[in-house]
Amino acid sequence: MFRLGAKWWSRTVRTAALALCLGIGLAPGAGQVWARSSAPAGVEQSVALAELPPEARHTRRLIDQGGPFPYRKDGTTFFNRERLLPAKPRGYYREYTVRTPGASNRGARRIVCGGQEPTKPSNCYYTADHYASFRLIIE
Repeated sequence: MFRLGAKWWSRTVRTAALALCLGIGLAPGAGQVWARSSAPAGVEQSVALAELPPEARHTRRLIDQGGPFPYRKDGTTFFNRERLLPAKPRGYYREYTVRTPGASNRGARRIVCGGQEPTKPSNCYYTADHYASFRLIIE
């Protein structure tokens, strides 16, 4: 074993504590919660539309145009059974398939949009893992 100087140890512990506090969104010493992002609680993070795969950008353009959509399920109600998106009345969310190159079925990628008007959604979310996680799409 080796001995650590008290000054080094104190600084290291403080740094680690600060990193931990920032990682969980607490202001050290104040007990206040910081917003880590503008994403809702069930949404892991946000993503710029330009950062999404080209197939997702294409699907988003189709949503704005009102179709035509390649799959029959596109534009149907998404029920938010996973409860990862903010709670809204039934019918608020709609789901759209994002094509997966090489897949013979619909694949796992989707865009889920919420709002009253299908062609002018209030918010849209991208999932690459069939609703296990969501990322808020930032235009």
